[in-house]
Amino acid sequence: MNIFNPSTYAYIPLSEWVEKYFKEWLFDQRPLFKKLSVPIDSVLNSLDYFFNLVPLPIVIFFFAYFAFRTNGIKFSIFTFCSLIFIDLVDVWEETMTTMAMIITAVLFCSVIGIPIGIAASRSNLFEKILRPILDVMQTIPSFVYLIPVVMLFGIGITPGVIAIIIFSIAPVIRLTNLGLRQVEKRFKDAARALGCNKWQVLYKIELPLALKTIMAGVNQTLMLSLSMAVIAALIGAGGLGLTVYVGLGRLDIGQALVGGIGIVLIAIIFDRISQKFI
Repeated sequence: MNIFNPSTYAYIPLSEWVEKYFKEWLFDQRPLFKKLSVPIDSVLNSLDYFFNLVPLPIVIFFFAYFAFRTNGIKFSIFTFCSLIFIDLVDVWEETMTTMAMIITAVLFCSVIGIPIGIAASRSNLFEKILRPILDVMQTIPSFVYLIPVVMLFGIGITPGVIAIIIFSIAPVIRLTNLGLRQVEKRFKDAARALGCNKWQVLYKIELPLALKTIMAGVNQTLMLSLSMAVIAALIGAGGLGLTVYVGLGRLDIGQALVGGIGIVLIAIIFDRISQKFI
């Protein structure tokens, strides 16, 4: 017995308390959280159905055209060849499901995160309260997010997207707050002098001037969503993440590699296109 260890004299039964009190409380809240997940489930299923319904050539030419408009002919050719390759290695349906998951996650991260960032830019007290929460969210191991999500929402593709949203929302909140705080006071004062109220100042002055910083946050959220898509497969999320997970579970390195390459190609396409809005 080491007399210099605090555990020699006392023991805090934290794990037992969590199991006895917090776990039971979480299970009691499951019906409420199931209802809250309905909008996410509706958007996700609609996008998944749409992407898998649209013929493959239309999807390929759409992304190639959009890549051309944003990054030029070289990246358009890269996008075209990448999507053709994804189909040739037989992970097209999984890729479309992953796209539906990522777009849904980024959409809800933006809808939730941007207003929170606006509120943080308006209140120093709220920012001080929010900062340690975001610090914890960005440093906690990503696998830990799966525990409360499974307890509250169960397993499946929708809980997987919810885990992605929770993991990825911090950058858009931080950079929205940062971008709005960096807008120079003289622009806001000029708008108020012209008779604009606080909402008009926000929509006509602050948000346009902070748009590049906000879009940088959306871009970071997008990248984090793609990285979390593989981990979300552990709780039943589909798409390329499930391909990677099943391949690793079976020691099928080829299948895992195919899924990983698909995620990398989609990440490059989304990243390069979204960066043009920054």
